[in-house]
Amino acid sequence: MRNISLLIAGLCLSLDAWSVPRGDEPVSPIQPYTATDSAKVELGKQLFFDPRLSRSGFISCNSCHNLSMGGSDNLPTSIGHHWQQGPINSPTVLNSSLNLAQFWDGRAADLKEQAAGPIANPKEMAFTHILAIDVLRSIPQYRESFKRVYQSEEITLDAVTDAIAEFEKTLVTPNSRFDLWLKGDDAALTSAELEGYQLFKSIGCVACHNGPAMGGNSFQKMGLVEAYQTDNPAEGVAGLTGKDTDRFLFKVPTLRNVELTYPYFHDGAYWELEKAVDVMARLQLGRQLSEGEIGSITAFLKTLTGEQPAFAVPMLPPSTNDTPRPAPFEPALVMEEVETAE
Repeated sequence: MRNISLLIAGLCLSLDAWSVPRGDEPVSPIQPYTATDSAKVELGKQLFFDPRLSRSGFISCNSCHNLSMGGSDNLPTSIGHHWQQGPINSPTVLNSSLNLAQFWDGRAADLKEQAAGPIANPKEMAFTHILAIDVLRSIPQYRESFKRVYQSEEITLDAVTDAIAEFEKTLVTPNSRFDLWLKGDDAALTSAELEGYQLFKSIGCVACHNGPAMGGNSFQKMGLVEAYQTDNPAEGVAGLTGKDTDRFLFKVPTLRNVELTYPYFHDGAYWELEKAVDVMARLQLGRQLSEGEIGSITAFLKTLTGEQPAFAVPMLPPSTNDTPRPAPFEPALVMEEVETAE
């Protein structure tokens, strides 16, 4: 009888130790990603880091989506070919597979379509798709990798973007402290951080920042209650549709890893997370938050930093005598562009 009592007591203690997931929250935990084709992922990683897909041989996907910097570049707007300043803030690539569409204006349906854009953008990598393919075809190791992964002698743009997208799908950041709390670990958040989350919900932030990515799943107008003042020329979805009603309609950015992805907003105008919280509360919700309320929400937002992707920078296969040569930035042209900007 005593043994039975001890067994029951042990079971009760075990049950008490189990974490009970919180299923009624508007946010769900980030799930780890399990790759089904490791060879394709590895090929995509090489392409992601390879600057030879740019005209200058200097800019890679990682230049603007630096995996050592939260998947962004921590600049107001990215720097592209000939040091040209891009028109918009570089969104993080981390957890980007959770977005309903890619780019701030949603012009790419998925990661595969998005991957083709920067290569041929004259302000970014400034190459052509044909020349990018020529570079890859000139390198025996790339030819072998594409043949092994895609069962074809041909290297196509479709295969290139597919491989890059497959690698980017692995760039998820699970197990943030907030995720642990969502899974039932009460000790994962402090009382101040939990207070910030409750405030985040009660004032309406969660209306746009919800789901596993806490954003990326809707388009909203920047400056809903009060107009947003900016010199940035980006008009959001209106740039695609031409509709005045779509002006300043942007994809809601993810808040995952937000403490790493400064500066904030589509124009990268705000470097301090506290200031970004203040501005969004006023412009989107019509709320003037106190310093304490801003501090509470900011403390909560910092619990959204998850486990960063573990990766080793890949060894890239060497070019050959047949590889098209890069066109480095020309000093005279660079100085002319700097003087024009000034």
